Amino acid sequence: MIELIKGVIKEKDVRSRVLFTLGILIVFRLGTHLTVPGVNADSLGDLSSSGLFNLLDTFGGGALSSYSVFALGVSPYITASIVIQLLQMDVIPKFKEWADQGEVGRRKLNQATRYLTIFLAFFQAIGISYGFNALTGLGLVRNPGPATYITIAIILTAGTMLVMWLGEMITVHGFGNGVSFIIFSGIIARFPQDIGQFYNTQIRNAGDEIVSAWALAITIIIVFILLVLLVTYVENAKRNIPVRYSKRASTTKDSAVLPLKVNSAGVIPVIFASSFLMTPQIILGYFAQGNQNESWYQVLNSVFNLQEPMGAVLYTVLIVLFTYFYAFIQVNPEKAAENLQKQNGYIPSIRPGRATEEYIGYMLIRLSTVGAIYLGTISLLPIIASALYNLPGSLALGGTSLLIVVGVALDSMRQLEGLLSKKSYQGFIQRS
Repeated sequence: MIELIKGVIKEKDVRSRVLFTLGILIVFRLGTHLTVPGVNADSLGDLSSSGLFNLLDTFGGGALSSYSVFALGVSPYITASIVIQLLQMDVIPKFKEWADQGEVGRRKLNQATRYLTIFLAFFQAIGISYGFNALTGLGLVRNPGPATYITIAIILTAGTMLVMWLGEMITVHGFGNGVSFIIFSGIIARFPQDIGQFYNTQIRNAGDEIVSAWALAITIIIVFILLVLLVTYVENAKRNIPVRYSKRASTTKDSAVLPLKVNSAGVIPVIFASSFLMTPQIILGYFAQGNQNESWYQVLNSVFNLQEPMGAVLYTVLIVLFTYFYAFIQVNPEKAAENLQKQNGYIPSIRPGRATEEYIGYMLIRLSTVGAIYLGTISLLPIIASALYNLPGSLALGGTSLLIVVGVALDSMRQLEGLLSKKSYQGFIQRS
């Protein structure tokens, strides 16, 4: 870590990328405090127990608490990305054709994702404004009406597109995945607030139970440290499949491997599952006013609420499914087998072509099974602990937040090491 920091300070280009990333994050954090006109953000204090509110607030880095122009964060963009990726799987032939066109097709898919993001952001903005206004007893929007809701939706949609653009700027001119970094910064910014909320609710007002409260706090800290170690270990764990090349010397071919990570999907399944649950909750927001005591509304609200047993189970199932889905997107067995065959490579004891594809797919399923159990467990444990010990709602998403923070931090460190290694090779070539 110390050597990495020294390298960042020493190399001008890498240092510029880091400073550019920090500058973008500062702009994002400033935007989270600009409240949308015509909204009474103080009325949102009673919604801290709402699963949708906590989910959106976590991904927005507290932007929803002040109902700022960045209140939606990047959640519409993530939802749009899920939809576009699903449509590439032989649902829309044109999208599948674009996916096979390389960089040109990727640009077209990105453009389609942006257009869908605008639609979803506008839809979500009206949904949460109308729904939260009903849940707060008509106290959120000062002058409710179609014109007011449309104005708020336009502002929030513009804020989402600006956040998406900031994320793209980080990806191109900074370091790391921009969208993930935006979420990462928001979660980190919420940590002091979450710690303060835990102290006020569990320790400060504990009274005669102060010893038990401190014991619970120490237990949470120990479990948190252990989870960080576990996440770090699993995120770096991989299975190396030996590869031989028929036209290379034996000293070279013996060291060739095809690395498959235990969790090839990274933190994307957690982000996808969280965003996927937002849509039905937002739709329910349209029917909140006047139906909160209806049985059908309460059942659906519990099904899609992370802090309810049914919602937690659905959340875990979605994480498992998205883990398999995204793992096969990250490591396409068909393309991997094709690339090996083109390079005259083969896996020992496995025939090239179809047999190699099936073997890689089999190994990917086995590794993803471990990865899915790991992601589901880490995400579910804090939700169960929150329900058992009546912890603040934001801590129920602690597993999700932890996976994102550690995953993005590790990925960013790898990218920095890659940039520094590139500079070292360039310097070696120049000296030569």
